Amino acid sequence: AYGSGFAIYTQGASALGQADAVIAHTDNPSAIFFNPALINKLEGTQIEAGTTLLFPSQEFKSDITGNTFSTENDVFYPSTLFVTHKFNDKVSAGLGVFNSFGLGTDWGNSWEGRYVATNSELQTFNINPVASYQITPNIAFAAGVDFLLLDTTLEKQINLSPYGISDAGQKFEGDGSGIGYNLGILYDINKDISLGVSYRSEIKVDIDGDATFDLPAGLSTLFPNTRGNADLTLPQQAHMGICYKGIDSLILETGLRWEGWSSFKELKIDLDEPIAGSTTSITEKDWKDTYSMNLGAKYQFNKTFALLAGYLYGGNPIPDKTFDPIVPDSNTHLFTIGTDIQYKKIRI
Repeated sequence: AYGSGFAIYTQGASALGQADAVIAHTDNPSAIFFNPALINKLEGTQIEAGTTLLFPSQEFKSDITGNTFSTENDVFYPSTLFVTHKFNDKVSAGLGVFNSFGLGTDWGNSWEGRYVATNSELQTFNINPVASYQITPNIAFAAGVDFLLLDTTLEKQINLSPYGISDAGQKFEGDGSGIGYNLGILYDINKDISLGVSYRSEIKVDIDGDATFDLPAGLSTLFPNTRGNADLTLPQQAHMGICYKGIDSLILETGLRWEGWSSFKELKIDLDEPIAGSTTSITEKDWKDTYSMNLGAKYQFNKTFALLAGYLYGGNPIPDKTFDPIVPDSNTHLFTIGTDIQYKKIRI
């Protein structure tokens, strides 16, 4: 299952090793995503780049026939690039480029649910410049702008058995863009305890695309290829974390994440020409807001090597009544382990 709906939280390997419990402490530029107020802690100019290889696997067992179907083998590689620069003791700035939403499912064209979905893909690119200001010695505030680009493909089969012929294929391909913003604040309560809070606004994306059909001869007038558009509102996201550094060589953080998935009420596609007599396709979603909690730890063995570990529990935004094979989500348990290895000016 894909935790957090179709949000992606692989914006840094070190952060992932701590189950993303990095809202109140950091030592790398991926803080641009998690809490940009933390970039005041980074000296000079720093660059971070990385990718994550994801191999999702889903399985469906039919209560009607007992048959089992699995998704096609696929690989996704959400990637990141972060750059930060500290101008002086007060001002720092940064730029992040990352995939904040996406992934997909490919069930093939012959499975039992082919009239609901066969292949579904979503990819986003977020370009996020930020600036951070050290208001007082123990309080920093940051703000940024999210320029988001989106590309999507939705495919399914059309049941034409009433006409005495085989299934037809339907595909909608579209792209769009939207603008949002993000905020962050860091409060160093004392030398051992820090509190961090960050927020990303919802982003409304206007998607323009094409609906096309793979049809038997003679049905093109009933299912014409046509232009179409859809609106998708990507959810708000808020993070809070509290970090403790009072134990020698050990950093502990715990926190909460809230995601405003109630913005995803329906998937509505408006078509320029009628398809089977209708110019609108509406799929009810009615998703709900979710909470997640996490705990992360970093132990610095020496100047070169650190061990990372974490746990995250994530809620499921999808109600039973609109559960479908496009995003088959569930409550999520995430267990993580990782390392930081420092060699001169390079960290792996």
